[in-house]
Amino acid sequence: MYAIIATGGKQYKVSTGDKVRVEKLDKEVGDKVSFKEVLLISDGTVTVGNPYVEGALVEATVVDQAKDKKVIVYKYKPKTGYHKKNGHRQLYTELEIGEISVAGKKAAKKEPVKEAEAEAAPVEE
Repeated sequence: MYAIIATGGKQYKVSTGDKVRVEKLDKEVGDKVSFKEVLLISDGTVTVGNPYVEGALVEATVVDQAKDKKVIVYKYKPKTGYHKKNGHRQLYTELEIGEISVAGKKAAKKEPVKEAEAEAAPVEE
Protein backbone atom coordinates (compact mmCIF):
# COMPACT_ATOMS: atom_id res chain seq x y z
CA MET A 1 0.00 0.00 0.00
CA TYR A 2 1.23 3.48 -0.78
CA ALA A 3 -0.08 7.02 -0.61
CA ILE A 4 0.75 10.39 -2.12
CA ILE A 5 0.80 13.20 0.44
CA ALA A 6 1.21 16.96 0.07
CA THR A 7 3.39 19.00 2.42
CA GLY A 8 5.61 22.04 2.01
CA GLY A 9 4.28 22.74 -1.49
CA LYS A 10 5.52 19.36 -2.76
CA GLN A 11 4.06 15.88 -3.19
CA TYR A 12 5.66 12.68 -1.88
CA LYS A 13 4.95 9.02 -2.59
CA VAL A 14 5.18 7.16 0.73
CA SER A 15 4.55 3.66 2.04
CA THR A 16 4.80 2.16 5.52
CA GLY A 17 8.37 2.12 6.85
CA ASP A 18 9.76 4.67 4.37
CA LYS A 19 12.03 7.52 5.47
CA VAL A 20 11.24 10.79 3.70
CA ARG A 21 12.90 14.23 3.79
CA VAL A 22 10.34 17.05 3.69
CA GLU A 23 10.49 20.82 4.10
CA LYS A 24 11.13 21.84 7.70
CA LEU A 25 8.23 21.25 10.09
CA ASP A 26 8.01 22.88 13.53
CA LYS A 27 8.17 19.60 15.45
CA GLU A 28 10.69 18.05 17.85
CA VAL A 29 12.52 14.77 17.24
CA GLY A 30 10.24 11.91 18.33
CA ASP A 31 6.98 13.82 17.76
CA LYS A 32 4.13 12.28 15.79
CA VAL A 33 2.88 14.03 12.64
CA SER A 34 -0.43 13.34 10.87
CA PHE A 35 -1.05 14.19 7.23
CA LYS A 36 -4.69 14.58 6.20
CA GLU A 37 -3.75 16.02 2.81
CA VAL A 38 -3.66 12.63 1.09
CA LEU A 39 -4.06 13.00 -2.67
CA LEU A 40 -4.08 9.31 -3.63
CA ILE A 41 -4.11 5.91 -1.92
CA SER A 42 -3.40 2.57 -3.54
CA ASP A 43 -4.19 -0.66 -1.70
CA GLY A 44 -4.82 -2.89 -4.69
CA THR A 45 -7.32 -0.36 -5.98
CA VAL A 46 -6.42 3.26 -6.59
CA THR A 47 -8.46 5.94 -4.81
CA VAL A 48 -7.92 9.48 -6.08
CA GLY A 49 -9.10 12.44 -4.01
CA ASN A 50 -10.91 15.54 -5.14
CA PRO A 51 -8.64 17.25 -4.00
CA TYR A 52 -8.05 14.97 -0.97
CA VAL A 53 -9.19 11.43 -0.13
CA GLU A 54 -12.00 11.52 2.48
CA GLY A 55 -11.04 9.90 5.80
CA ALA A 56 -7.46 9.15 4.74
CA LEU A 57 -4.65 9.64 7.24
CA VAL A 58 -0.88 9.10 7.07
CA GLU A 59 0.97 9.08 10.39
CA ALA A 60 4.72 9.62 10.70
CA THR A 61 7.39 10.12 13.37
CA VAL A 62 10.04 12.85 13.23
CA VAL A 63 13.46 11.18 13.05
CA ASP A 64 15.73 14.19 12.47
CA GLN A 65 15.83 17.98 12.01
CA ALA A 66 18.88 19.07 10.02
CA LYS A 67 20.40 21.11 7.20
CA ASP A 68 21.05 19.72 3.74
CA LYS A 69 24.36 19.91 1.87
CA LYS A 70 25.54 23.36 0.83
CA VAL A 71 24.48 24.60 -2.58
CA ILE A 72 26.78 27.21 -4.15
CA VAL A 73 25.08 30.07 -6.02
CA TYR A 74 27.54 31.79 -8.34
CA LYS A 75 26.60 34.83 -10.42
CA TYR A 76 28.86 36.12 -13.19
CA LYS A 77 28.54 38.74 -15.90
CA PRO A 78 31.20 38.75 -18.59
CA LYS A 79 33.41 41.77 -19.35
CA THR A 80 32.27 43.74 -16.30
CA GLY A 81 34.24 42.14 -13.49
CA TYR A 82 31.01 41.13 -11.73
CA HIS A 83 31.34 37.96 -9.64
CA LYS A 84 29.12 37.07 -6.72
CA LYS A 85 29.35 33.83 -4.75
CA ASN A 86 26.76 32.79 -2.19
CA GLY A 87 25.96 29.55 -0.36
CA HIS A 88 22.70 28.10 0.93
CA ARG A 89 21.81 25.16 3.20
CA GLN A 90 18.15 24.15 3.14
CA LEU A 91 16.51 23.05 6.40
CA TYR A 92 14.63 19.73 6.31
CA THR A 93 12.76 17.30 8.53
CA GLU A 94 13.29 13.56 8.12
CA LEU A 95 10.16 11.49 8.75
CA GLU A 96 9.58 7.77 9.16
CA ILE A 97 6.16 6.78 7.84
CA GLY A 98 4.30 4.70 10.39
CA GLU A 99 0.73 4.02 9.36
CA ILE A 100 -1.51 4.65 6.37
CA SER A 101 -5.25 4.36 6.98
CA VAL A 102 -8.44 5.06 5.07
CA ALA A 103 -11.63 5.69 7.08
CA GLY A 104 -10.46 3.47 9.94
CA LYS A 105 -8.94 0.68 7.81
CA LYS A 106 -5.24 0.31 8.60
CA ALA A 107 -2.70 -0.78 6.02
CA ALA A 108 -0.70 -3.92 6.56
CA LYS A 109 2.97 -3.32 7.29
CA LYS A 110 5.39 -3.86 4.44
CA GLU A 111 7.14 -7.20 4.95
CA PRO A 112 10.75 -7.74 3.90
CA VAL A 113 11.23 -9.67 0.70
CA LYS A 114 12.24 -13.24 1.43
CA GLU A 115 14.67 -14.98 -0.86
CA ALA A 116 13.17 -18.04 -2.43
CA GLU A 117 15.02 -21.16 -1.46
CA ALA A 118 15.40 -23.06 -4.67
CA GLU A 119 15.83 -26.77 -4.19
CA ALA A 120 18.39 -27.99 -6.67
CA ALA A 121 17.55 -31.44 -7.93
CA PRO A 122 20.58 -33.70 -8.40
CA VAL A 123 21.60 -33.94 -12.03
CA GLU A 124 22.01 -37.48 -13.28
CA GLU A 125 24.35 -38.16 -16.14
